[in-house]
Amino acid sequence: MGAAMDELVMLRGILDSLPYPVVFVDSSFIIRYMNRYAQYHYYQERGYRDLIGKSIFSCHNKESSRERIRTAFEKMKLDGKEMFVGVNARNQRLYMQPVRDGEGRLIGFFERFEMNLRIDQSL
Repeated sequence: MGAAMDELVMLRGILDSLPYPVVFVDSSFIIRYMNRYAQYHYYQERGYRDLIGKSIFSCHNKESSRERIRTAFEKMKLDGKEMFVGVNARNQRLYMQPVRDGEGRLIGFFERFEMNLRIDQSL
């Protein structure tokens, strides 16, 4: 590769190398990007198809889930901080991380996962 690596190729490579799902949702709640792990998780394991370009609410049928997403997004607009959503069945913590453009406008969020590890305080 030359000195001028394509930024999009580089960013996709970084996101695809992460060992957990990353799903970017725009400010209209449309899924715009899923990394390799997210595609595997949602398409192969969960049985969804063709989520890119669809509303995140097509995956969240319960009104309580939809309201929690809307409320978290409105809060991120105000304070700009990530929101803890909960712990999933795989014992992963799920966060909504706000994403802003160069002028600071909130353009969406991505779902971020991390292992919910218990730290033994007795050591």
